[in-house]
Amino acid sequence: MRGALKVVVAGGLLAFCAAGCGSAPSSGAAPAVSTAAPETKVTCEAVGEAYTKNIGPFAEALSEMVGAKATAAGRTDAQQKLKALADSLRTATQGSGDAQLRADGKQTADQLQAKSADAKFFGGIKTAQDVSTVLGPTLKEWLAPVTHHCS
Repeated sequence: MRGALKVVVAGGLLAFCAAGCGSAPSSGAAPAVSTAAPETKVTCEAVGEAYTKNIGPFAEALSEMVGAKATAAGRTDAQQKLKALADSLRTATQGSGDAQLRADGKQTADQLQAKSADAKFFGGIKTAQDVSTVLGPTLKEWLAPVTHHCS
């Protein structure tokens, strides 16, 4: 399971960083060109760093939460790791020169922080597939308000 989880995390990280840095390849052969203003690019790089710093610990905590040694402390750890991601994203976006990016960063951080305190949400994560869903489509949806600025 850890191998599959690392692939999910690495794939998500590469996609997020590529979007954040404006260097993701397009559907053609030429790389995409970033059209973001310089201050937006700086903020997007900070968002990418926040994601990079926090997604691994969050993924690891989720995996341990559903593993054979699952405990209440494991759930608490996963909740704290998600809150740390929210705090890092808030910090990364709050100083942006782009008012919409600041607002979207706050919205995203607020949503992640609310989810980090949602016992029902974490109670529904019981299997490795649930972890993959959270780290894949769910996380992508949560981060969408910020990531669309960074492509």
